[in-house]
Amino acid sequence: MRYWDASALAPLVVNEERTEEVRSWLAEDAMIVTWAWTRVEIASAVERRVREGRFTRPMRRQVLDRFEALWESWDEVTDVLAVRAKAMAVIARHPLRAADAAQLGAALAIGEQMPEGLAFACLDHRLNEAAEMEGLRVLSL
Repeated sequence: MRYWDASALAPLVVNEERTEEVRSWLAEDAMIVTWAWTRVEIASAVERRVREGRFTRPMRRQVLDRFEALWESWDEVTDVLAVRAKAMAVIARHPLRAADAAQLGAALAIGEQMPEGLAFACLDHRLNEAAEMEGLRVLSL
């Protein structure tokens, strides 16, 4: 099983430089687990692109529809208290922003339930370094 950060989910529905790489990860293991707040992070990224003029309003609707279809297929970590505790611990050890710390906290919380280990799908270099230091198997550094 893989834990998916928002940065790795976005290229599944928006063509980006690393879309093919991320799609290959999904082809290898189609189960997606992510933090409950990921939907907000993705919506924020889409709306930012609209405000910047990179997406038209019709493109916005198409992308959000594709994301909705994707998020209906994934599982979410919803234990806010466990994720908060893990996030507080990782921000003391790593230079992460709050949202990134929460993503890593969610991965660590679900990883504790996985004796075979958990892979971390993420395209953010700083977050990947922190995840690796926390003992997760990172798919991309």
